[in-house]
Amino acid sequence: MKSPIERYLEELHQTFSKEKSGTVASYIPELFKANPEWFGICLVTTDGHVYEVGDTRQNFTIQSISKALVYGMALEDNGRAEVLRKVGVEPTGDAFNSISLHPQTGQPANPMINAGAIATTGLVEGKTSRQKINRILNAMSRYVGRSLGIDQEVYRSESETGHRNRAIAHLLRNFNIIESDPEPALDAYFQQCSISITCRDLGIMAATLANAGLNPVTRDRAVVADYVENILAVMGSCGMYNYAGEWIYKIGMPAKSGVGGGILAVLPGQLGIGIFSPPLDELGNSVRGIKVCEELSHQLDLHMFRSNSNVSSVIRKYFDASAVTSNRLRHSKESSLIQKHGKCIRVYELQGPLIFSTTEVIIRELTVSGPQSRCAILDFKRSLSIDESSCELLLKAWRNFHAQNHCLLFSNSSHLTLLSRYFRVNLKETELPDFRMTEDLDYALEWAENDLLSTLAPDQVTEAAIPPEGMALMQGMENGDLKAISLLLKPRSYQKDARIIEVGEPSEEIFFLSQGAVSVVVQRPNGKDYRLATFSPGMSFGEMGVIDQAKRSAIIQADTEVKCLILSKKDFDQLDHTHPQLKIKLLKNLALEFSRNLRKANQEVLVLSE
Repeated sequence: MKSPIERYLEELHQTFSKEKSGTVASYIPELFKANPEWFGICLVTTDGHVYEVGDTRQNFTIQSISKALVYGMALEDNGRAEVLRKVGVEPTGDAFNSISLHPQTGQPANPMINAGAIATTGLVEGKTSRQKINRILNAMSRYVGRSLGIDQEVYRSESETGHRNRAIAHLLRNFNIIESDPEPALDAYFQQCSISITCRDLGIMAATLANAGLNPVTRDRAVVADYVENILAVMGSCGMYNYAGEWIYKIGMPAKSGVGGGILAVLPGQLGIGIFSPPLDELGNSVRGIKVCEELSHQLDLHMFRSNSNVSSVIRKYFDASAVTSNRLRHSKESSLIQKHGKCIRVYELQGPLIFSTTEVIIRELTVSGPQSRCAILDFKRSLSIDESSCELLLKAWRNFHAQNHCLLFSNSSHLTLLSRYFRVNLKETELPDFRMTEDLDYALEWAENDLLSTLAPDQVTEAAIPPEGMALMQGMENGDLKAISLLLKPRSYQKDARIIEVGEPSEEIFFLSQGAVSVVVQRPNGKDYRLATFSPGMSFGEMGVIDQAKRSAIIQADTEVKCLILSKKDFDQLDHTHPQLKIKLLKNLALEFSRNLRKANQEVLVLSE
């Protein structure tokens, strides 16, 4: 089953593939050879799941995106104080290749402009350009989880046309920002910009920064966690050239672009985004890349100044109906079928706020388990809030399940008013009959079990009344016993919603349910009813009070039209004298029913308390 998130990215790719504005960079001749139709989108979560569409495996050169990663290396090699002494962190408003140096100290304004980037490359350990670039390649390879190399054609083109950068490098040497021959730093800078990567690599790089420097796919550390905040800070203020201020205001993610057509964007603690599309705007940023990131930020609520959450804990508990069933008590054949096939009914207890990053975890689980799930139930009892992006993802997931003739049910979601409103507004009229939200998990489980049984055992669904010999408490009785007790049973009918038993009433009768369904209900302190159990035809109720001579402790109400056979307490007591063996069999069957129900309850407590 394809993930709704992947489908969403495909929709974005299809939409923005039609965008034809912008031009491929030409000031470095080799870059101008890029195909303007190349376009890839990659989103990677901090637990290592990769979503990618389009030309995500097409190689291109990293260009200025390398500046952010090399800045991290300079911090590791020299510490913050030394790097800040050589390179500032203030945005300039000047072009990326401007000679923007402090007039007295010669300090570049920030590491995202060429002057600052050449200075930080000079701060990377290594006396020769080979020593420096080898360390840079090794570090970037850890960011992406594979060995990277240099595009030699682009490197030669960069070096042959990089006269302005040579001038900047010598000015840096003049001010002693670079303290020795500037050529090794300059050459390593040309090579770092010419490292060949893919859009997928960009996404994993971004997720590595989102994951505090730990590659979420390989679990290898790419940069010391203490310096990630500094890398992201300069990306946030200076990473998108002269568009940086508007970018952080509208899109709200630290980012870095390169004239090769790449954009790397980071949502700390949650995910990373890589976009590749060569046509650039007048500021040097990928046109499609900016549009995609704007759409992602808006539609998925990714702005970093929104509060975030611990994504790993959103699924509090998972179980299936082979281990935990509804409070609908069923006869042995139905119970056996649910026990055997219950793994295809999956329940996910959710917790915490539902935003894109937490809902993505849920969607991913549903996508993986969907083909094996006849029905999945999302229980929102402990979910604190939900945003519109999560509603949209859940709607897509619901449609995925529906298209596969499977069911996705929601329970305990009444407090998430946005969720129900979103579905009511966006579901098509033809879809509405198949959409179900239940007031609690128990009713969702019951619906899923009924749906399963309607397929596995349709012949067992009958409207005919069950005779005395079909009752659970009558099992194993001989004809004489059945005849004797049948003479004592009195038929009685109830309309739907009728109260059959009220709390506090004397216990004067045992009820054998021959047709319909009844529920045992208690009232919570808040006045709402809570279902303890629902009885199916063939079962009995009311016997506990008759046996222990206590008053009724719960309400029994008719869920449907109901037919019962009634055994009075007086007649039950008389069996001691008239048919003692019959009473022993009744009590034995009753004990077996109690035992089965107790074992079921013990198993469910074990599962739910894990």
